[in-house]
Amino acid sequence: MESISIRNRLKYALDGYPVAKPVYVVYDWFVVNRKIDWQSLFDLGLGRINHASLIEIEHPHLKIEESVSDEGKHKRRDVRWITDLGELHECSVDGWKREHLIKTASDYKIMQRALADVRFIPTDRYFDESEQALGESGMTLGQLGQFNDLGYLRTPFQVVQIDFVGLEKFSLDIAMEIPELMELLEMMEKQMLEAFKCITKTKAIHIKLWENLSIETMGPDLFRKYQVPLYNKITKILDDAGKKLHVHYDGKLQLIADDIKKLRFEGIDSLTPSPEGDVTIAEAREQWPEKFLWIHPSLSWDILPDNEVIDHTLQMVRDADTRFCLQISEDVPPNWQRTIPLILKTLNESSKKH
Repeated sequence: MESISIRNRLKYALDGYPVAKPVYVVYDWFVVNRKIDWQSLFDLGLGRINHASLIEIEHPHLKIEESVSDEGKHKRRDVRWITDLGELHECSVDGWKREHLIKTASDYKIMQRALADVRFIPTDRYFDESEQALGESGMTLGQLGQFNDLGYLRTPFQVVQIDFVGLEKFSLDIAMEIPELMELLEMMEKQMLEAFKCITKTKAIHIKLWENLSIETMGPDLFRKYQVPLYNKITKILDDAGKKLHVHYDGKLQLIADDIKKLRFEGIDSLTPSPEGDVTIAEAREQWPEKFLWIHPSLSWDILPDNEVIDHTLQMVRDADTRFCLQISEDVPPNWQRTIPLILKTLNESSKKH
């Protein structure tokens, strides 16, 4: 009998059919940015998850200039956002941000000008290119824009906190409800809803928000005040169009487990058990019985002996039960030559006993 493709196995799992042979996939970002022998892993049965922008963004009041330079053995990237009200600057070294765009209250005003009058244009171009390249080896999820774009990949609270300001300053500004910050968040939320209305015109069914959420960086009260109402508006737009929302929640979630249960998310992306997270797979399945679990095996497994990696993998599969897959989404295990093939072999052999 011809084997079922990775794409179809993912589709069946998403549709709620019994998971006879769990899928193990890797984000496209790692395939591009980690110089390891991916083809050998694909030959063993590793699948791929690609991400494609479903919109083009026009920003009439903003010019972005970027430069890359060497800083010793490291790569420095400087970005300037230029508007008629002033400029914002950020820099990063080897992908780690050293300086954020927003540093003062007046910078929030410049950011408002940078994002004013943006226009979202739906496109299937990147989605079609991705799907053609993948074939049967995986599937593509849609997203709002490109990386290093204007910041619609996450919800506004998360964008401003993570990408524009940084955790320390943002925590102070949101606690004091700085007027310039509140105005920016209100504007960005309206724009995000327009962006979601825009993507209902595209082919993609499954849409990802790169929330990067661990609740200790926000707290349950702020989550309920800012995130929950916006999520409800977003899922209403998507539900009406037959599309599904997946959120990248990769950290501790137990404090908002009941809130997540009530939200109409299709899936929790990069769900990671202890020690990175605080929700076990068994707890996740019990608390969120209808949600798809995109499970990232803990990187702490990487140093365990083979028998323990096998036991952990099999237990995870049993606990997840249905509507799940495993994925490489936080980082590639340092001992990938051993760990990834071992997990793939375990999943394959367990399916024969199913």
